[in-house]
Amino acid sequence: MSSRILLFFISIFFSSCIQVNNSFEKLPPGIWRATLNLSQKEVAIDDDAVENRAFEEVSKGELPFNLEIEYKEDGSMTAYILNGDEKMETENVQFGRMKYRPVDTFQINFPLYDTYIKGTFQERFMKGKWIVNYKENYEIPFTAEYGRNFRFTNLKKEPALDLTGKWEVRFSLEKDPYPAIGEFVQTGNNLKGTFLTETGDYRFLEGTIQGNKLYLSCFDGSHAFLFEGKILEDQTILGSFKSGKHYATTWSAKRNEKVKIGDPYQLTYLKEGYDKFDFSFPDTEGNSVSLSDKKFKNKVVLVQILGTWCPNCRDETNFLVDYLKSNPNENLEVVGISYERYKDAEKSKNSIKRYREKIRIPYPILYGGYYNKAQASESLPMLNKIISYPTMIFIDKNGKVRKIHTGFAGPATSEYQDYKMEFNGFVEQLLSE
Repeated sequence: MSSRILLFFISIFFSSCIQVNNSFEKLPPGIWRATLNLSQKEVAIDDDAVENRAFEEVSKGELPFNLEIEYKEDGSMTAYILNGDEKMETENVQFGRMKYRPVDTFQINFPLYDTYIKGTFQERFMKGKWIVNYKENYEIPFTAEYGRNFRFTNLKKEPALDLTGKWEVRFSLEKDPYPAIGEFVQTGNNLKGTFLTETGDYRFLEGTIQGNKLYLSCFDGSHAFLFEGKILEDQTILGSFKSGKHYATTWSAKRNEKVKIGDPYQLTYLKEGYDKFDFSFPDTEGNSVSLSDKKFKNKVVLVQILGTWCPNCRDETNFLVDYLKSNPNENLEVVGISYERYKDAEKSKNSIKRYREKIRIPYPILYGGYYNKAQASESLPMLNKIISYPTMIFIDKNGKVRKIHTGFAGPATSEYQDYKMEFNGFVEQLLSE
């Protein structure tokens, strides 16, 4: 009896001393497994082209990604979003406390895209919402758990197939299908890759293959992509694709190492009756800038049509900034024309200012108007239409349009290095003429 009493008091002593809680005053540093709950709705497939073969979703719209919290020397926090081979800094993390309840709060900001994640933190969990400012009532539930370094699952089911290589892909099987190239690298159960379309790529995707099911996701503060697929008996793939909570479609794929899609130099062009490109738009200070201005005369000019909200545009912008830093030339000018998701001109100009400051862009970016492609096309009537953000127009020293490149194959694709060499060579050619 006495030994039992002794054990009882020992247990009380230790239980009163041990406290299982967060030892950090703010968010614990390290890896977190985060999720966005896009929806619970399944994507139906009813098209004869896929012979009515059903695909059963298993994620229920849960898009996972990993983030890493780090502390700087001054004690401030920053968060990195991890997608495949990309580690993207979010600029800053704010931490505080609710006014009327003893609950810790946080906010992870994506200033370039005018979005943020905010919520509450308790022990090793974050819970809140991803909020997009430029869309009305656009919020997606967010959760994160500390110390979880896997993405979709930590299971190790034997893969039914090695997906490494190129795949001929078709999206939107139900109506208006469009082509793409799937590029995958598989290591065991780990799967990385991207989809390259005629207007750009889906950036750094990461996920897993479990048995005959595959899962890929990407979240970068602007886009939330979730891909799921099932490997069929004939070794083709049938799947679903969700972008945020606003778009869902289907996709299919078959292996094809020689697959090609449309030539990006043939999609956008000068309309018949036009022999030159011209524009006149305000900069962020309200000053009108035209291609006929003295600073562009007798120079090679690259016109970048972009949007500050567009990750592919950011990839191209980073590419241009690096090029100009390594290849300064007084006979080369770059000018951007940005089409924004705010209809308010001042909000749009502020977005452009922030964009230039954060990326340290040395060339001017003008305000073209609202991002709607039909409206953007009206503002540049010499072009057949604006198909994609970004679009690059190459103009020689005589003011002649030499090439127009639609879209941008970013660093997540195998075409990036080829485009880099092609770009360098062609700009050097224009400068030497």
